[in-house]
Amino acid sequence: MSEILSSLPTPSWFAHPGARTWTCPPAPADVHGFHAALPGYTPTPLTELPSLASELNVGRVFVKDESCRLGLPAFKALGASWAVHRTLAERAGTQEADGTVTLVTATDGNHGRAVARMARLLGQRAHVFVPQGVHPAAAAAIAAEEARVTEVAGNYDEAVRRAATEVDATPAAVLIQDTAWPGYERIPGWIVEGYATLFAEIDAQLAAVEAGSPDLVAIPVGVGSLAQAAVTHYRSGSDGAAPAALLSVEPDSAAGVLTSLTHQAPVTVTTGETTMAGLNCGTPSTLAWPYLRDGLDAAIAVTDADSARAADDLAALGVPSGPCGAASLAGVRAALTGDGAPTRRAALSLGPASTLVLLSTEGTAANPQHLENLS
Repeated sequence: MSEILSSLPTPSWFAHPGARTWTCPPAPADVHGFHAALPGYTPTPLTELPSLASELNVGRVFVKDESCRLGLPAFKALGASWAVHRTLAERAGTQEADGTVTLVTATDGNHGRAVARMARLLGQRAHVFVPQGVHPAAAAAIAAEEARVTEVAGNYDEAVRRAATEVDATPAAVLIQDTAWPGYERIPGWIVEGYATLFAEIDAQLAAVEAGSPDLVAIPVGVGSLAQAAVTHYRSGSDGAAPAALLSVEPDSAAGVLTSLTHQAPVTVTTGETTMAGLNCGTPSTLAWPYLRDGLDAAIAVTDADSARAADDLAALGVPSGPCGAASLAGVRAALTGDGAPTRRAALSLGPASTLVLLSTEGTAANPQHLENLS
């Protein structure tokens, strides 16, 4: 069980000097091929932004734009599709295979919509639990995928608990959750495997523009599943190059991973309100935790104002990004500029010729607060 911390101040920075010497096995080799065979698959853009490289005093900056992934406005479809595929394939040929399955999950928006989309496409049912305060447009987008949506009187962690309880009480139901806890790790592991496609695309895209391998990858973090996938890729030698520095970025009101790293043990923090709704998670995934603890070079927390400014700047440069996706730029700015920047740059081994990759994990349509501005 995680220790619960509610009164301690949120740390702003953590560095782990030995992260790039840690190694782990790679993701399965067939994940990218599975996604490439899906209808509508195409690699998402990797956009170079020279003005950001100049601002940050590095060689090149690229943004991986996940604003349209398999027809949805966020990267989550990669993990959900692979996990649902593996789950239904495992059930095939068993007594449980008769009839339809109810895919159950909890979400702040994007993951639940991705699970609901897969259920609809595959002729299954979906039941999605959302925490209190999720924007009505996010819930409506999930319902539009023909899913049942239940709002929980509590935060994300409470929604996860309700979803798990629902599965225990529902025949032919299976939990497709992107966070893990003791006894529930296989399906979250498949979700993490699904994210491997994103990093395989980055490798090919950087090679196509003769950019080599990244010196730093910045990753927005909720429970840590995408960061686990990044660690798996860059600490297993999957890209065939020297290990990249990996920086996780969280809201300062929901910095569960940063606080856990600071304490060197998984903890649960009491979360507050944030426009970075998809990152509003107080407890790291137990499956992700060892990877984050051993494989992340650094972690940083940013404010809503930081992410809003970054989203506006990315939009002006032609990259549509919601607050969660723009957190990666906000985090890199916080790490590489301001008081203490030379120390943080040294911790990340960055210089004026370094190549940075920022993961923009969602488009503006994934953030309901911006939906009113979309035509």
